[in-house]
Amino acid sequence: MRIVPINEFDKYKDEFYSVIEYDNNPSVDSIINDVKTRKDEALIEYSAKFNDGNFNLASDFIVSEYEIENAFKSTDKEFISQIKIAKKNIETFAKKQLNSIKDLKYKIEGSIIGHKICPLNRILSYVPGGNYPLPSSALMTTVPAKVAGVKEVILTSPKIKNETIVAAKIAGADKIYKLGGAQAIAAFSYGTESIPKVDKIVGPGNKYVTYAKKHVYGTVDIDFLAGPSEVLIIADKNADPKLIAADMLAQSEHDKDARAYLLIDSISLAEEVENYANKFLSELKTSEIAKVSFEKSFAIVGNNIDELIEIANKRAPEHLELMVKDEKKYIDKLNNYGSLFIGKNCAEVFGDYASGTNHVLPTNMASKYTGGLSVFDFIKILTYQKINSKYAKKLSKTSSYIANFEGLMAHKLASDLRREI
Repeated sequence: MRIVPINEFDKYKDEFYSVIEYDNNPSVDSIINDVKTRKDEALIEYSAKFNDGNFNLASDFIVSEYEIENAFKSTDKEFISQIKIAKKNIETFAKKQLNSIKDLKYKIEGSIIGHKICPLNRILSYVPGGNYPLPSSALMTTVPAKVAGVKEVILTSPKIKNETIVAAKIAGADKIYKLGGAQAIAAFSYGTESIPKVDKIVGPGNKYVTYAKKHVYGTVDIDFLAGPSEVLIIADKNADPKLIAADMLAQSEHDKDARAYLLIDSISLAEEVENYANKFLSELKTSEIAKVSFEKSFAIVGNNIDELIEIANKRAPEHLELMVKDEKKYIDKLNNYGSLFIGKNCAEVFGDYASGTNHVLPTNMASKYTGGLSVFDFIKILTYQKINSKYAKKLSKTSSYIANFEGLMAHKLASDLRREI
C-alpha cells in the first residue's frame, strides 16, 4: 500500500481517479455475432472451447430437476441454513423498498394523470464462476427480482457448483443454466433454439462478460458495467487499524485489479494498517491475489475529515466505509457511493452476504449517477393520462404554440383538431 501525504497527492491523482475503459473487443464481438447467427450450434462450440462444460446437445445447457435434487443432497446442511438466513434478510429489505413506491393517480382540472408499476417479464441473473464460486450473487440478483414480481427469473453460471444451484433454487430462480462468458450473454440477449431471450441481464462478471453486456445493451437492458471491486475507507485517529486492514484485504482478494483506498488523518495509523495487512497476508490462503491488489492500493493522509470526504465523493467508490468518532457529522456530506457502511461494527462483508442490502454495486465512479442493484431494477413505471374535452381545448393552445415554434406541423394539426371536437 502506498502511503501518500495530502501535499503529495497531486502526483498520484491520475492513477487514484483512473477508471477502466471498456474499449472495443473484436473477439467478444465475434463470439456475440456468431451466437446470434448460428445460435445453439455456436453456443455448444464456444462452451467446449472455453471449457464451460461438456455440452453435446442443447438440452445439456439447463440444470435438470435431478441435478437440483442431487445438489441439495450433496450440499452441507449448515450452508443451506445460512443461505436461507441471508435470503430472508435480502428479501425483507427488497419488500421494504418495493413498498416505498406506489401506483399514482391524481386529477388536475379536466385530466387524470398517473403511473402504474409493472414488473419485467423475464430477466437473466448472471452469476460468475471465476476464482471462487459466488452463491451469494445468486441471492443478490434473484431475490429482488422475485420480490418485484418478475414473471420468469433465469439464472446462469459457468462451471456451476452445487452450492450455487442450491442458492439459486432457494432464491427462487425459475430456471438454472450452466452457461457463462460472452456466449451466454449473447444467447440470452438474442435467443437461440433452446435459450429464451430475456428483457434484462443483471449480475457481475469478468471483463469479457462486462464488455458483452455493453455490446448487447439496447437489445436488452443491463444493470451497469461493473469493473473490479473497490472499497474506500474514511478513518480518523480513533479507528481500529486491525479492522481497517481486514476490510481492505477483503476486497483486495477478489481480483488483482481490485482496489482498496484509505483516507485517513493520521500517518502513524496508516502505517499500523499496513503492518496489520502484511501480517494477515502472510496467513491468508488468498494472499497471492490480495497481495498484488493491496500493493497497488492507496492510503491518503489528510489534515481533516472534510477534505478527505471531498476526495471520497470525487472517487465515488463501490463500497464506502466511515470509521470516525463523530459519524453523524459526516454522513450527509457523503453522496457518491454504491453502499455505505457506518462504524466499526459494520463490516463491508456483511453487505456482501447477509445484511439485506445488495452487493451488486456500481464501480468505476458509476455511483455518481446510479445506485446498486435493487428491486427497482426489475420494475417499470408506466405513465398514463385521460383528458376531457374542455381541458383538451386548453392544452391545445399551449401544445399548438410550442409545436408551431418547433416547426412540427403535424403535431400542431393533431393539437388543433382537439379544439374542434
